[in-house]
Amino acid sequence: MSEKSEIVYSCYHEVSRKGENFVPQHTLSYQLSGSFALIDGKETYLAKEGNFNLIRKNQLVKFVKYPPDNGVFESMNIYLSEENLRNAAKEYNFTSEHFVATQPLVPIKVNELIKNFFISLQTIIDSNSLENKLLVNLKIKELILILLQSEPELKNILFDFSEPHKIDLEAFMIQNYRYNVNLDRFAYLTGRSLATFKRDFEKIFHTSPHKWILQKRLDEAHFLIKEKEKSPSDIYVELGFEDLSHFSYTFKKHFGYSPTRINAFI
Repeated sequence: MSEKSEIVYSCYHEVSRKGENFVPQHTLSYQLSGSFALIDGKETYLAKEGNFNLIRKNQLVKFVKYPPDNGVFESMNIYLSEENLRNAAKEYNFTSEHFVATQPLVPIKVNELIKNFFISLQTIIDSNSLENKLLVNLKIKELILILLQSEPELKNILFDFSEPHKIDLEAFMIQNYRYNVNLDRFAYLTGRSLATFKRDFEKIFHTSPHKWILQKRLDEAHFLIKEKEKSPSDIYVELGFEDLSHFSYTFKKHFGYSPTRINAFI
């Protein structure tokens, strides 16, 4: 396919710690087998086999996907683009009546309509028809209508097209510096332009965002390895590093010794 489908079937045989750090659009996730944990920096939310959830857009989260014993992790994910949601809002006069402050993972009760929808969706996947953009958009519209019939209050989440408002930058960064996202994402989520974000950041922390974030991650890595006896391979992903070799190189450059040799130098 020339572009990523808005309907994706996922299958994993081993525990996977890789997941979207930034969720740019609402995502509906139906868990066929296994489970996954979603971590937002405050809480951990668990989705089990048979669960159906809405993962809210504009979230910084981490996923851990767990296959069942002697089995595979399987899920169906439907990405609700703003274009599809705006089209549905226009066609059916859907509007968000008020802002809903809720958790990043919103459970949705699975009824017969939803079960039958996913049976029909599996048929489309099995027939390799996900390349048919018109068919995919039709199925997404069908699911939106089913959801709003089952849980009308979801319209206040799905059809809220407002931008993130300006929030406390210091509190936000202290909570979220571990996420491996670009500065423009941090700026957007704090309700700022990139230039304003950098200016406000330096007023608060008296250094650049890049230097502060790296220092925080390395200091935490040092603490976890030395005091909590964690291995570098256990923590580098959680602290926002791309890979283990990059983490080890950066750690040694900063502290003068590799993360595996902390006790030899202290």
